[in-house]
Amino acid sequence: MENKRKKKILILCPYPYDQAAGQRLKYEQYIERWEKNDFTVILSPYMNNSLWKVAYLRGHYLKKILGVLNGHWQRFRDLFRIKEFDIIYIFHWTTPFGTHLYDFLVRKLSKRLIFDVEDFVTLSKEEGMEVNKILSLLRSKKKTNFLIQNADHVISSSIDLNNFCLNLNKNRKATFISSSVDTDRFLPNNLYTNDKVITLGWTGTFSHLANLEFLKSILLELNNRCIFKLKLITNFNFEIKGVNCDTVFWSKEKEVEDLQDIDIGLYPLEDNAWSLGKSGLKAIQYMAFGIPTVASDIGSSSHIISHLQNGWLVKTEEEWLEALETLIKDPSLRRSLGIEARKTVQKNYSLNAIEHKYLKILNKQINDN
Repeated sequence: MENKRKKKILILCPYPYDQAAGQRLKYEQYIERWEKNDFTVILSPYMNNSLWKVAYLRGHYLKKILGVLNGHWQRFRDLFRIKEFDIIYIFHWTTPFGTHLYDFLVRKLSKRLIFDVEDFVTLSKEEGMEVNKILSLLRSKKKTNFLIQNADHVISSSIDLNNFCLNLNKNRKATFISSSVDTDRFLPNNLYTNDKVITLGWTGTFSHLANLEFLKSILLELNNRCIFKLKLITNFNFEIKGVNCDTVFWSKEKEVEDLQDIDIGLYPLEDNAWSLGKSGLKAIQYMAFGIPTVASDIGSSSHIISHLQNGWLVKTEEEWLEALETLIKDPSLRRSLGIEARKTVQKNYSLNAIEHKYLKILNKQINDN
């Protein structure tokens, strides 16, 4: 009997495999599962490892120029093999710069096209997106809108963003799929005691610096009321003078160990339209480890966290201070929130909970082709 032909997926993505959280905790962790369901998956990152290492750093202009040229060359080569694939899966953007020519060509050549859009990349800086010049170039409104409008199906990172995509997509085909985590790997290791100095933790990249800056005055005032230390898991150096702060650079090898060191998770967001597109990934990560999380009551956070049941939602600086001071001093409350947080993630944001949502879309595209 002739073997069933596996369906082929080409993923056009911004970053090298297994490096960026936005990719790792979205589709990347499902690739093996897709392959077990009769799909062959090929990855084509725009950035090579050399560009990835310097893309968000100051300077390194020669490496950046060479990296961009290499990325465009890679996309040019991709054009000649697109017709070999049953599905083209674009994450974030096809190319970061220039017109939407490559987006148009990829759409023209694709049998079926899925666009996975993370965050409100359709917004301009004036509409609430605070990023550096490089990041603003990486998020072109016209390019992104073209892909949302013309994709056979759109996958979005938040409920608010999904409503936007539904209205823009020609086929009115858009599905919200949350970020998710491997709860068999992200395991709690929290004793919920005050036998040691309590650690507040935040994880994120340079693009989220504005949210971290928001916490400065709050943590300085908290430092006058409580003893604590701050742990930052980042790709940049940061400190708050007067606060006991430990900054570590993210690595896959130490990711679990570093997150397990946190007693209280911090998820601040600016109150603007950009934040409505956030997936709530940081909150989900903390909660998977049974870490009680204090989060801005904005966008996805409000859907993920039930106030004082599996986390603590706040709106004002005074509420931030109250939440953090209370949790630092009350280990039993940390325990109850942390245990419920873990249950929430296992039920709604684990790989087993999310897997079928991707497979349903992929199989639908194959059957409709």
